[in-house]
Amino acid sequence: MTTTTSTTTGAATTGAATTPSALAAQARSAELEAEIARDPSRFRVLTGDRPTGALHLGHYLATVANRVRLQRLGVELFLVVADYQVITDRDDAGDLPAAVRDVLLDQLAAGIDPDRTTVLTHSAVPALNQLMLPFLSLVTVAELERNPTVKAEALDAERRQGRGMSGLLFTYPVHQACDILFCHGNLVPVGLDQLPHLEVTRTVARRFNQRYSAARPYFPEPEALLAPSPTVLGDDGRKMSKSRGNALELRADEDETARFFRRARTDAERHITYEPERRPEVANLLEIGAHFAATTPQALAEQVGAAGAGRLKQLVTDAVVEGLRPLRARRHELVAAGPAVVGEVLARGNARANAIADATLADVRGLMGTAY
Repeated sequence: MTTTTSTTTGAATTGAATTPSALAAQARSAELEAEIARDPSRFRVLTGDRPTGALHLGHYLATVANRVRLQRLGVELFLVVADYQVITDRDDAGDLPAAVRDVLLDQLAAGIDPDRTTVLTHSAVPALNQLMLPFLSLVTVAELERNPTVKAEALDAERRQGRGMSGLLFTYPVHQACDILFCHGNLVPVGLDQLPHLEVTRTVARRFNQRYSAARPYFPEPEALLAPSPTVLGDDGRKMSKSRGNALELRADEDETARFFRRARTDAERHITYEPERRPEVANLLEIGAHFAATTPQALAEQVGAAGAGRLKQLVTDAVVEGLRPLRARRHELVAAGPAVVGEVLARGNARANAIADATLADVRGLMGTAY
């Protein structure tokens, strides 16, 4: 599933995390983690990003680090660079080849291994996108209109650009169903706010099976893996986003990293405590620092204590610089090696994705009686 938003935990925890459906999803995720530990070969994960530019710290903490973790555990991953989805809410895709290259350089530098993860682009896998036609027949307009993420993204697009909802944005959840089901993905890392998207995929799979393959279900109904994915705040206290100009890119150097954290908002209280609801900006820094220092936000807060925000920012800066040092060094090596590196990764991944998508589309046509 392509990453659009991330679940609101940590510094941005809301009541949504304690609803019955959320609690059930969290309990099932814990069971799935145990099953992955026992037999990772049972799972095929689809994940991905819209290539709108180089990845930032929020991407890393919310999704990329978890992908690398799953890959390391032995789960088979499909990573889609969703170039077609760039135009869901914008008229100008910008320098798309450069954006795709930046996203992949960041992913490879972070530890994505093309020998173990299939990397593909939407536009290079025609059969994947052709699944949209039969899949659209399996959902209603009303069901898509009720999707909360579609509504939120449409409002955001109109607010930022003054444009209405495009047909591609409206059918975004169905296109994501194509992403997941073309490779028979059965596990999708998502945030709580992306569960409605995944439910559309489950609905498409279930209805296809009921209509065309009742005796032997063809598509799996993928499950959600709710990984710890905090909403990382930018230096202005809002959710980190490149479009807001408040993000720290993964490829930033040490001086840029230090300047970013010096600018980061905190509050007027000198004694540092971990209270996400009451002190979200401080909690955000503690969560970032704790991740890279391999500790807990509470322990880091106790370490800083009365030393204040300046000391906290310095500790977080040091932890992030040291934690991202291997990634940044690897990225420099990949850039120095030239554009052929990314080209080869995409060529291999797209070839495998095309073989799988072609086979899936052939099966779908056969089951629907449209193979002539």
